[in-house]
Amino acid sequence: MEFKMNLVDLVNKNHMKKDLAKFDDFKSGDTVTVSVRITEGSKSRLQKFEGIVIAMKGNRGTIDGHFRVRKISSGYGVERVFPFHSPNVEEVKLIKRGKVRRAKHFYLRSRTGKGARIETDYAAKK
Repeated sequence: MEFKMNLVDLVNKNHMKKDLAKFDDFKSGDTVTVSVRITEGSKSRLQKFEGIVIAMKGNRGTIDGHFRVRKISSGYGVERVFPFHSPNVEEVKLIKRGKVRRAKHFYLRSRTGKGARIETDYAAKK
């Protein structure tokens, strides 16, 4: 059994990103811009997705760690899940820190307008 776990760890280590320096230090409740590589035919381009991080699973050190970003686009809520070690996620930039006391912000799905805002944490260090 132990041999299988070591084998799984070896396979996962090959697929993990070596350099996560392009990821700013962010947490749940922060507003971020994620640059995602979009491939259309033979061409590829970067597309930016800006929104609030409403959930994080795992951490950057695990292969299955990911974060969920939500934004409002044309009056509709749009959520995307970004794995930390996906080759399509180029960089994550922190726009502003959120002053929150929860780890998951799924309650934002049912709120609109001013109720869907998160207070900015001015005391947090960048």
